[in-house]
Amino acid sequence: MAGNKSLQAANKAKKDEFYTQLVDIENELRHYTEHFRGKTVLCNCDDPRVSNFFHYFAYNFERLGLKRLITTCYKNQDVDLFSLNESDKAVYLVYDGDKNGNYIPDPEEIGIKELKGDGDFRSHECIHLLKQADIVVTNPPFSLFREYVAQLVKYDKKFIIVGNQNAITYKEIFSLLKENKMWLGFKSGDMAFRVPEYYEPKATRYWVDDNGKKWRSLGNICWFTNLDHAKRHEELILYKRYNEEEYPKYDNYDAINVNKTSDIPCDYDGVMGVPITFLDKYNPEQFEILGITDRQNTSGLRIKKYTKDDDSKFNDLNARSVLKIGSVYKPLYARLLIKRK
Repeated sequence: MAGNKSLQAANKAKKDEFYTQLVDIENELRHYTEHFRGKTVLCNCDDPRVSNFFHYFAYNFERLGLKRLITTCYKNQDVDLFSLNESDKAVYLVYDGDKNGNYIPDPEEIGIKELKGDGDFRSHECIHLLKQADIVVTNPPFSLFREYVAQLVKYDKKFIIVGNQNAITYKEIFSLLKENKMWLGFKSGDMAFRVPEYYEPKATRYWVDDNGKKWRSLGNICWFTNLDHAKRHEELILYKRYNEEEYPKYDNYDAINVNKTSDIPCDYDGVMGVPITFLDKYNPEQFEILGITDRQNTSGLRIKKYTKDDDSKFNDLNARSVLKIGSVYKPLYARLLIKRK
């Protein structure tokens, strides 16, 4: 197990620390209120002294009807929101709800306990806490997303977590999406995150607010969950008609190309390749996900592999779906291979 210092160094190198805004948490979690009643919620990638996830659940504990809130964090934190003594020890906090009648989480109502280790979600101590939880809600490190989700699946946990849309193409993540063991939440697209002081300014999607806090905006963020919600069962209204000119077949897949989710034809029963943003509208009762053209998740639907005789960049061609226009090969971004039910 990597030590805390090496993990923090890796986070810094990969620019992996993004602090979720309270408004984004509120806007997403309001769709899941019926799932929280009587449940223990774990936020295992959050320092409760600065985490908006802890803030949301602690201040809405009674309204949601929670049984318990557990939060873990790494050691060597700089901010002390609840006037805790700074220490080189990682801590975990347990909150069982209001006890003094003011419905505001006071420091004396929160059980603060030290961890022997560094608070890494993969440690034995944190796994012990994970086993006590019913639902996990957090923003895990993007670079550890595969490993983080694998742990949730291993321990059969319900979850609502923030992730990058690129994770959809990961072999392990895509398999869960294809098998309807995980799906997208309500919000997808652009989200703004507060970032640490050591982050260097970027040319775009970066700013400093009036209080000197640094921010980054990412345009490819979404929520992943395995909790059912109403949006997942909304039927996508299809109105366009199929024609060969507008929907060409791929050169290397037995499927037609559809550039936008809104352009899915209502009268085509074969396999279609659609952008991964389709998952934001995916209804498992209306469509079936068969595969994906990116990486090695093709589910046997690819009908051609390219060689050097086809193109000098044949390796790039084999990693994509390809349209052949005359003698020119046009590789496309990842496409989900779907079929109407």
